[in-house]
Amino acid sequence: MLVAVAVAGLVAGVAGLSIAVVAHNRANQVVEECADALRRQLQVASGTVDDRAIRDLAIVHYDALKEMSGHRSFSLALLNATGDGVVVSSINGRTETRTYAKVVQQGHAVEMLSPEENQALRAARLGKGPVVTMDDPLADFGGDHTSSARL
Repeated sequence: MLVAVAVAGLVAGVAGLSIAVVAHNRANQVVEECADALRRQLQVASGTVDDRAIRDLAIVHYDALKEMSGHRSFSLALLNATGDGVVVSSINGRTETRTYAKVVQQGHAVEMLSPEENQALRAARLGKGPVVTMDDPLADFGGDHTSSARL
């Protein structure tokens, strides 16, 4: 009985340590991404960057439709230094293609974004472009992926 309790305690300790290491690594990643974002904003504030020129971009390729494979669809975020710009998405099927453009103002989408569009926007704002995937871990900052979410 005592051995079983000791083994259970050991397993719980190892599991807790593993969780702590993963949380520590993720926290370090978020801190570094925030520092990068702050450095980028300081460039704008110091006047060394033209705030009207396209500076941040990211593209996410994906399969939007079950009938197509090969990541033919994409979402592209193009933003200036103040976070104004556009997210353009192209949904490609066998017989038709649909293209959407959504306005971004000060880093916020005016319309609701798809998960792929949101990933492109977040990657652009964090300077992680030009090519990202849906699997790339990007800081979420607790946003709800709608037009009111701050990036």
